[in-house]
Amino acid sequence: MIVNERITDYINSLAKELTPELRALEREALRNHVPIIKKETQGLLRFLLCMQQPKRILEVGTAIGFSALFMSEYSQKDCRITTIEKVEMRLVEARKNLSDPRFASRDKIRLCEGEALEILKELVQEQRQFDFIFLDAAKAQYMAFLPELMKLLEVGGILVTDNVLQDGMVTNSRYSVIRRDRTIHTRMREYLYTITHHEKLETVILPVGDGVAISKRQ
Repeated sequence: MIVNERITDYINSLAKELTPELRALEREALRNHVPIIKKETQGLLRFLLCMQQPKRILEVGTAIGFSALFMSEYSQKDCRITTIEKVEMRLVEARKNLSDPRFASRDKIRLCEGEALEILKELVQEQRQFDFIFLDAAKAQYMAFLPELMKLLEVGGILVTDNVLQDGMVTNSRYSVIRRDRTIHTRMREYLYTITHHEKLETVILPVGDGVAISKRQ
């Protein structure tokens, strides 16, 4: 945990309750050790959706569909969400959850199945534009996704990147990181440097959840 656990627990105790349907899905995910957005990240995301009021959301990394359903619940009625997932094990659950009639806003969501980079390039070819992008996929691929995301993010749009501080590991020296994690460590540091120095982005990094970067397209 990046922030003091007592502080995080207190902040989370003040959070608004999820809908019963989302709460049940969150409990199921936690019970099955499926990674979903943390409680404090939910609060930040809900605030950004309220502030930005996006009409076209792109999510890279559906997992079981929790965050897509969360964004459908707290976005405008005319908002449309495109979400991408490739892992079949996750897709089985995502298909089920995104078609579950308990979720009244599920019709906002379009699930794209396959390799994220390929689908992103297809969206670019279709000249699609998004005013809100939530990136929560394989961390080692963030840099590979960024050029396509920049083409898809319209001026004034927001890019939210989750899990950027890797439970604080990103601050460590490369040689203090175990060998199997060094590639992710190096690529995440490269990604963070790039989005904080990109001439077309204004970025802030927050120690919320596992670290969230918020970038606005200039």
